[in-house]
Amino acid sequence: MSKTELFEKGLKVRKEVLGEDYVNKSIAGADEFTRTMAEWSTEFCWGALWTRPGVDRRTRSIVNLAMLGALNRPHELKLHVKGALKNGLTKEEIKEILLQVAVYCGVPAGIDAFRNAREAFNEVDAAGS
Repeated sequence: MSKTELFEKGLKVRKEVLGEDYVNKSIAGADEFTRTMAEWSTEFCWGALWTRPGVDRRTRSIVNLAMLGALNRPHELKLHVKGALKNGLTKEEIKEILLQVAVYCGVPAGIDAFRNAREAFNEVDAAGS
């Protein structure tokens, strides 16, 4: 598969999970410095990894929430909470994942993860009204 095909495949999945508006704004906002990272992450994270067989999107969302919570990556966590909801996770399931993050990665990481998830839920709820 060519680099362009991988990018297009990744772009499609990225838009389905994160939302077309977010992805379009992200791409439009890329400058000379950030464009390479944006293209690379779309190709490899979304085109090469998220399209692999064997693990569905719902499961990938669970793994991402746990990792991003553990790594304390608030921007990406909020984004992936929204994606997890699109991939079929419930708020209750997300809460349980973040409780596990708190136990295994530390309460401060869990508190921040809960805070960011609540912000994501509020944004999703506001967009739906």
